[in-house]
Amino acid sequence: MKINKDLNGNDVSPVFEDDTKNYLIDIDGTICDDIPNEQPERMATANVYDDALETLNRWYDQGHIITFFTSRLEMHRKVTEEWLEENGFKYHGLLMNKPRGGNYHWVDNHIVRATRFSGKFTDLVEEEVKIQVFQK
Repeated sequence: MKINKDLNGNDVSPVFEDDTKNYLIDIDGTICDDIPNEQPERMATANVYDDALETLNRWYDQGHIITFFTSRLEMHRKVTEEWLEENGFKYHGLLMNKPRGGNYHWVDNHIVRATRFSGKFTDLVEEEVKIQVFQK
């Protein structure tokens, strides 16, 4: 991680080198069965999606940061951590209480790259797409 400076020479938030990605990965409907918070009894037995475990653990082993970011509630943390461990997921962090409802639009002072999961984990490829930006 490198520390950057602003125009006045003050330290600003650190950033990873370009070859280290900081992945935020959803759980329900992304790495396993899509289970709503209203049915927590299903969380302990969710089926892992094909290639999710292998792909995410490979990214972890390559030195990337894996943080699960889920709409599950804080009261579901224990069952979620146990499920991740029992299924062999390697990760650095678990963030609970992501807002529900989708249609996310992330605003940040750091570069954000979003990839919509569409049914299969593979290596990521580059494509040109249109994005929304703030007016200059």
